[in-house]
Amino acid sequence: MIQRIQTLYLLLVVILGVTLCFVPVLQLVTPEEAEELRIWELSAFGFGDVPLQGLWGLTLVTVLIPLLALADIFLYKKRLVQARLNIFTVLLCLGYYGVLAIYVWLAKLSLGVDWHVLPWAAIPLVCMVLTLMATRAILKDEALVRAADRIR
Repeated sequence: MIQRIQTLYLLLVVILGVTLCFVPVLQLVTPEEAEELRIWELSAFGFGDVPLQGLWGLTLVTVLIPLLALADIFLYKKRLVQARLNIFTVLLCLGYYGVLAIYVWLAKLSLGVDWHVLPWAAIPLVCMVLTLMATRAILKDEALVRAADRIR
């Protein structure tokens, strides 16, 4: 299991996904014209004291990415199921940015703030690339097993 390269890719996705749960990915700053400068940081579990409701979508997507990658590691005997689950994980990584864009738009409308993306926001993109690399390795293993079965 651990000697396969796709397992290492998926393990990196799990580590990065857990890291994403605890680091801020976005800053909301009051405009320069405001009388008081306030800075809020958005992480997977919300903004802190910003009065926006319904931030459960970002939390759900952020938690599902490492959980699916971890479950995917243990499906090493079912390569086709593993590849399909990887594609779903890639879609979740893309969905993370969609949910993040919705929250930025809502915060901008309701609070009138400027936003700044932090470098940690690239973690889902890195997870997506690693998951695609793992999918490619899984499908290569499946082709090798099928070729070996044909020889017999």
